[in-house]
Amino acid sequence: MKRRTFLICAAGGLLASPAFALNEAKPTGGLGVGAAINKAGRQRMLSQRMAKAYAMQAAGVMPERAGPLLDSSRRLFEAQLTELKTLAPTEGIQAALVGLDTAWRLYREVLSRPRSPENARLVLAESENTLRAAHALTVLYEKHAANSAGHLVNISGRQRMLSQRMAKCFLFEQSGLDSNGLRAERDTARREFVAALAELNAAPENNAAIRTELELANTQWLFFEQALNGRESIREIAARNVATTSERILEIMDSLTGRYENLVRG
Repeated sequence: MKRRTFLICAAGGLLASPAFALNEAKPTGGLGVGAAINKAGRQRMLSQRMAKAYAMQAAGVMPERAGPLLDSSRRLFEAQLTELKTLAPTEGIQAALVGLDTAWRLYREVLSRPRSPENARLVLAESENTLRAAHALTVLYEKHAANSAGHLVNISGRQRMLSQRMAKCFLFEQSGLDSNGLRAERDTARREFVAALAELNAAPENNAAIRTELELANTQWLFFEQALNGRESIREIAARNVATTSERILEIMDSLTGRYENLVRG
């Protein structure tokens, strides 16, 4: 109960103390398939989170936070890619790892370019290419797991990506980029997030700890959706709200994905 109260209160004070630090699990030995699904799924999220951080910089939204957020996400992506390369049990997974590595090299290069509308469009394009490559790898790991818990790791992990995708689209709109396609992508991500959250809530594999985590996710989604709805008339506040609440819901969904990963190991 104390934890739930803290998160609800914290959401009201996000502007004062935004939480951009994602808990990064340290490798503890050989990589299992549950951990591989989780980490490959987290690569999907990071592809969108780095673009979000770039958009924050382009829009002038909390620049003192955006730079460290981009750098830490980049380091985590590279560290996890190295880990994932240690678990390539099939030719399909081996090929998918090569594809992700190739996509990342291109994405990493455009992320380092100076801020400009042209480079922002390149960041958007390469974030999508990297997302597709990471998703293909995640799906292959899920198939290799061949159980329902592996599917839940994938679905829960994808919620992390969708949280960052919605924020990315919103913040690129705020930066002045052509907004028609971005708004449609954001709306699609919102629908997919809601549908997946309903699927997770109904999963028969849920234990007491997972159900508690889902309650937090449901509550935090209300705050995030409110930030995304465009009713805040002051652009600067709206952008800050989206940047910070996207991190809050990311933290919760990352923890929830770890709990589903434990089911695969169990």
